[in-house]
Amino acid sequence: MTDETPRRAGRSGGRAARTAARSAPLSEALRPIRPGMQGGTYNPLSQLDMEKINEAALTALEEIGLADAPQSGINIMVGAGAIYGDDGRLRYPRALIEDMLAKANREITLFGRNPKHDLHLSKKKVHYGTAGAAVHMVDVESRSYRESTVRDLHNAARIVEHLDNIHFVQRPMVCRDILDNREMDLNTIYACTTGTEKHVGTSFTEPDFVDDAFELLHMIAGGEDKWRERPFVSNSNCFVVPPMKFATESCQVMEKCIAGGMPILLLSAGQAGATAPAPIAGAIVQAVAECLAGMVYVNAIKPGHPTIFGTWPFVSDLRTGAMSGGSGEQALLTAGCAQMHHYYGLPGGAAAGIADAKLPDMQAGWEQAMSNVMAGLTGLNMVYEAAGMHASLLGFCHESLILGDDLLGQAMRCVRGIEVNDDTVGIETMRATCLGGPGHYLGSDQTLSLMQTEYVYPVLADRSSPKEWQEKGRPDLIQNAIARKKALIAAPTPATLDAIVDAEIRKRFNIHLT
Repeated sequence: MTDETPRRAGRSGGRAARTAARSAPLSEALRPIRPGMQGGTYNPLSQLDMEKINEAALTALEEIGLADAPQSGINIMVGAGAIYGDDGRLRYPRALIEDMLAKANREITLFGRNPKHDLHLSKKKVHYGTAGAAVHMVDVESRSYRESTVRDLHNAARIVEHLDNIHFVQRPMVCRDILDNREMDLNTIYACTTGTEKHVGTSFTEPDFVDDAFELLHMIAGGEDKWRERPFVSNSNCFVVPPMKFATESCQVMEKCIAGGMPILLLSAGQAGATAPAPIAGAIVQAVAECLAGMVYVNAIKPGHPTIFGTWPFVSDLRTGAMSGGSGEQALLTAGCAQMHHYYGLPGGAAAGIADAKLPDMQAGWEQAMSNVMAGLTGLNMVYEAAGMHASLLGFCHESLILGDDLLGQAMRCVRGIEVNDDTVGIETMRATCLGGPGHYLGSDQTLSLMQTEYVYPVLADRSSPKEWQEKGRPDLIQNAIARKKALIAAPTPATLDAIVDAEIRKRFNIHLT
């Protein structure tokens, strides 16, 4: 049990009163699960393992370094103490890493447009959300794939607004119907922020598009001052091209985003056996080294700027070289990365919940559940790509997003753990039940008081008996997900902009959503 586990409610009134109380929405304090519950009970790496990984990463930064930084980045990092060699690589003395770790922000808040959705990243608090750059949508009815659109992206955000267990929306798909990259970047922000009031993550194709994005965000926020007070969009920044090279334009984007007050996700996404070492430990070492270099970069510009340590390596199926995001190796890799975030005491994020399966079927279920649960139990702060992703990140599925909410609810219940105290291990209820009592616990005060505060119930998953299932017309999980998708997309969203503000935005920018 963690210190954030809600206390069980005591008996209040008779059975009718208790029934009425159970049917009413729970207060935030009584909910059995909620964003930011503490993980950390699963640790695949020992303390010695983490020390070896840290030592190897520091050695790699000292002796190998990173190439291809933009001139601005070279100036910034050399000014902080990095060494620029004749071979064009930046190398990092250990003292520099230690100095920048001391300056780094250990606790950050990712704001939502609505404060109730703020995410507080510290220690081993867990949050699940979307991410990715899928280019296809999964059509479960025709069992086919088609190109993703800005409407699909907006609808995904609208769906997430109503899902309790998906805590943020990082852009999960590319707007393939918008050919101009500048317009695509701006419409991505518009589609997400007008679909949900939860925190949004996005990326930028080119540095020149960032200024327009800030102008749009200032209009949505109601002014630059309000944006800077509560920046509700973060930059997912692939600042490196593994192995051990900077992505020049992404670094320039990052510099602009820091100046504009936008939180940064430092994303290192090597692929084990291809662009990262094949051993799981080696892939972690490279990702840690790259992100430590990024941490130096950010804190040399602005000490303490809100930054997520995004060690995000993927796994290859070594028989083919294809990505295998749904594998057990991926689950271990993500869990190991989470431990390294805790080792440095930095807010961190990594990928989990990816399915290699093409449809929301049994394969997708085990692939998504395994890595999501392990990531949560390890205490990963930001679990990206946790729902909706298929075909090793090539496809996104609205129905899978909805089913993922149920899956993540069960994952969060595992994160919460087991409450052990005098009440839960006491024998008074057992004595009252067994000695002259009914011989079962179905109607006991303890059972009734725990029904909502200790147990999590799925929205769509079917737990009925075969007889009940038959009597209900043999409901189909996917068909129910389709029906709920349509209902959630049609439901009002509080993220809708004021009509005057929206008109001003449309006058200034070419917004493709009608």
